[in-house]
Order: sequence, then C-alpha cells, then structure tokens
Amino acid sequence: MRIGVVVQRYGEEIVGGAELHARWIAQRLARTHQVEVLTTCAVDYLTWENRYEPGRAEVGGVPVRRFPVARRRTPEGFDELSSKVHFFEHSDDEERRWVEAHGPVTPGLVDHLRAHERDYDALVFFSYRYWTTYHGLQVAPRKSILVPTAEEDGAVRLRVFKPFFRLPAQYAFNSPEEKDLLLRMTGARDLPGEVVGVGIEDAPVVTPDEIRKRLDLLGDFIVYVGRIEREKGCARLFDEFARFVQERQPHLNLVLIGRPVLPVPQHVNIAHLGVVSDAEKLSVIGAAKLLVHPSPFESLSMALLEAWKMERPALVNAKCAVLRGQVQRAGGGLYYGGYEEFAETLSWLLEHPAQADAMGRGGRAYFERHYAWDVVMAKYDRLLRAVAG
Repeated sequence: MRIGVVVQRYGEEIVGGAELHARWIAQRLARTHQVEVLTTCAVDYLTWENRYEPGRAEVGGVPVRRFPVARRRTPEGFDELSSKVHFFEHSDDEERRWVEAHGPVTPGLVDHLRAHERDYDALVFFSYRYWTTYHGLQVAPRKSILVPTAEEDGAVRLRVFKPFFRLPAQYAFNSPEEKDLLLRMTGARDLPGEVVGVGIEDAPVVTPDEIRKRLDLLGDFIVYVGRIEREKGCARLFDEFARFVQERQPHLNLVLIGRPVLPVPQHVNIAHLGVVSDAEKLSVIGAAKLLVHPSPFESLSMALLEAWKMERPALVNAKCAVLRGQVQRAGGGLYYGGYEEFAETLSWLLEHPAQADAMGRGGRAYFERHYAWDVVMAKYDRLLRAVAG
C-alpha cells in the first residue's frame, strides 16, 4: 500500500511528542508498505524557521519530502491573538487567523497533495491543530486517517475545528478520553476509528547501578521526562517539589530529562540531564523510584508508557483526564490535585516500595495489552484497509 504520512516536523533530533510518535509509526509502516513522509523544513515549533533543505531526503531509511514554511511565527504576531481566541470573546475570522498564525504555513505541501493525492492509497495526518493537517486533510478526507493528539485545552474548543473533526475517514485515537473529548466537541454520536496509541522502541538498558555511575546520579530520585515548559506543569512541579523536600524528604532528588523551554531552577535536589539517548532515558527511568507527570493536558503520554515498560509506577496530575484514566485502568500509580495530595501520594509511594513496585508491574501488564507494537500495528493495518478500500 502507498502511504503518505503528514506531520509538521520530522527528524531524528526531534525526540518527543507527536513528531516522535509519527516517526516511529512511519518507520514501522515502512516495513510492509511504501511510505513517504510529507513535512516542513522546520525544526523549531516556536518560530517555524526553515532549517532543512527543501526536497527529498531520507530519515532512518524512510523517504521524506520537505517543503519550506512560507513565514516565521513571531510572538508579536501570535501571542495576543492566541490569548484572545483561547480566553476571550472573538470572531470566526479571528479563529481562522489563529490557524494561519499558529502555522506552519506550508503551501507547497498542500499543493503537492492536490497534485499527487492519487499517488497515495492512504494518508495519515498527525496533530489536528497545525496548518499542515488542517489544510492538508481537506484535500482527500475519504482516504485520510487523523491521529488528532487532542488535549483538553483551548484549541480543541475553537469553532473552526468542529466541521473539520467530521472529515477524516478514520481516527487513530491515543486514548478513550481523547475520543470522548472529540465526541463532546463535535456533538457526534460516534467517530470512525480505533483507540491505537503508540508503542515504545526497545533500547539496550543498563542496570540502575550502572546508569547511576555513568550519569553521576546520587541518592533516591524521581524522574520527569518531556519538554520542560510551563504548559507541561513544570513550574508547578518545581515549586511543589522544593516545598516537599524542605518539609518531608530532604534527601530526595528530582531528575529531569528533556529540552528546557522554562529555566530549570538552581536547586541542590534538582538535576537536569538534558536530552539523552533512548537507552539512557529508559535506564534512568528504571532506576527511579517513580515517574512524576504534572501536565494538565495530554492526549497520551509516551513518558508514562516508558515508565510502565520499565515497571515503574507513576504519579500524575489528576486534572488531566487522560493521565488519570490511564493510571486508573492500569492500576499503575496514583494521581494528585493540590500540593497536599502531591505530598501525601508521593510520600505513600516512597514509604511503600512493595506496593509501588506492584503498581509498576500492573502498568507493564497494561502496556503489553494495549501498547505493544504488534497490537498497535494491527490496528493501523485495519484502519489503512478501511480507508484504502
């Protein structure tokens, strides 16, 4: 089958979120199908500045076709408009302007789809909120699968997306909560597709003692994995963790893995490792007491799946229905609201290691049932047959 995968950024240096999700799916599909990735020349999602050369390339053995972004995104042109459409009364025209300002505006990609859509049996689009998906999926919706990566934030409530969410021939949802969210937003009785998600790639992990020695990790620690930014709840995590170690556990450390957008505070109990290899990341998670995930908005957390793959429990933000639902279904951790719940649940997990380890094993079993690669790719094959037929 000839498959086009459309995503806003694509490259081996993009190590998280929907872009990593798209790369792993594209690589797996390419084992049994003819796959071409259609994407932009951008690397930075805050500016969409063109960094790659336009044209054809190859990433991890998969053909990639890059198109230049027509204009950069700037805070002056975006932030005020974004605030208005998310939090204040606004017009439909302002929502359409938001889609353009959010970007990445890539006319060449959409022109290519219009000219060559018959060259593809199926098209897989990642992330509804980006210009490339919003305009690209409208070219051939009858053969399009949408991986929405929708979160319960302001963007999903914009009126401009309500008719758009009715277009895809099939959906690859990340979680039951994400599907429920889109059903509420559209008012539809059902949307075609399956809850699919993504697997986690294997990597040669090392023992906790070895990774501690290699990365100079001292004492007991909890770990956060992902972009270090305010929108992911990191500012709140820094404040609550600092208070927790001051009041309860002065020797506990917080280890951060990921690219910082928010400055990491200088604190004796906080260590920032930056971006590390997949093997090091999984090894650090395996050596941690638990994974902490403070984000209020997620469609699926790959970090949570990584923790469960390594049989570690998780402590997640109760405000995020997706994280709370995953933890409840798996029995793979606990969730918290305010600081007092954060302190009590974290203390309980640290003071009851046998029960915490059992939660980690429960998470691993849940991961194997729903997010093992053979399960995920069998669902993609069903979706692809549905749209190609």
